[in-house]
Amino acid sequence: MNTAKKRNFSVEFFPPRSEAGKTKLNEVHRKLALLKPDFFSVTYGAGGTTKQGTKEIVLQYSNEGSTLVPHLSFGGTEDREILTLLAEYKDAGINRLVALRGDNPSGMGAAIQHRYANELVEFIRKETGETFHIEVACYPDIHPESKSYTSDVSHFKNKVSAGANSAITQYFYNPDSYFRFVDYCAGQGITIPIVPGIMPITNYANLARFSGSCGAEIPQWLDKRLTGFGDDTEGLKSFGIDVVTRLCEQLLEGGAPGLHFYSMNLASSVNQIWKNLSIKNGG
Repeated sequence: MNTAKKRNFSVEFFPPRSEAGKTKLNEVHRKLALLKPDFFSVTYGAGGTTKQGTKEIVLQYSNEGSTLVPHLSFGGTEDREILTLLAEYKDAGINRLVALRGDNPSGMGAAIQHRYANELVEFIRKETGETFHIEVACYPDIHPESKSYTSDVSHFKNKVSAGANSAITQYFYNPDSYFRFVDYCAGQGITIPIVPGIMPITNYANLARFSGSCGAEIPQWLDKRLTGFGDDTEGLKSFGIDVVTRLCEQLLEGGAPGLHFYSMNLASSVNQIWKNLSIKNGG
């Protein structure tokens, strides 16, 4: 089982598309910064569609004293633009990145040729050496486009071989999925820390839609319980906090090297789960 000497606890945001959304996220950041996570990551929209928004949030919250980690993908972005971004981040004191393949913007289909995450990791290493700690993604429930468990782990290993330092998983709700995945990866020679991605449960319809598109499995027992809440939003959130807190406890007890919370730009559930786990000053 992979463990790290120091566990890392982090939170993910996405760039808002409106002024109201920015104001809301500023308040969410203010609240969650009090938890002192090791870092906040900021997503990079399909095809680089939120490139400017990502950079603005990263630089703003970094200037406010938080540690920020930008997501980055080739998408429709030219190499020179990636190099410019890397230089700007380096100059701003950013020393960690999340490197992803990224998706095409909606409606683009195959218009943009995919360049895979291992190519991006290799590109960053070639251009910047060891300047950045590079995170990559992996999938305990297997990426929906993968042909098999074996091929999916093989793609993950390519990213590690290209120079990734650690990984963050897609979210899941079965701890055995994570532990079996980490054990299998270790058997394939993958020894970097693999941090579980955690999705708080706040809205059943959104969760079902996200899970269907990203391949994350909602166990049948959990799906049935969630649908049973109907319009009882507060009851669902309370139940979700209990379920996800227990999941996190099992992961940490089993040796997970930290937790990465997909906040969906919401503070309350992350805040409560964090406090339930008694995480202090980033672990």
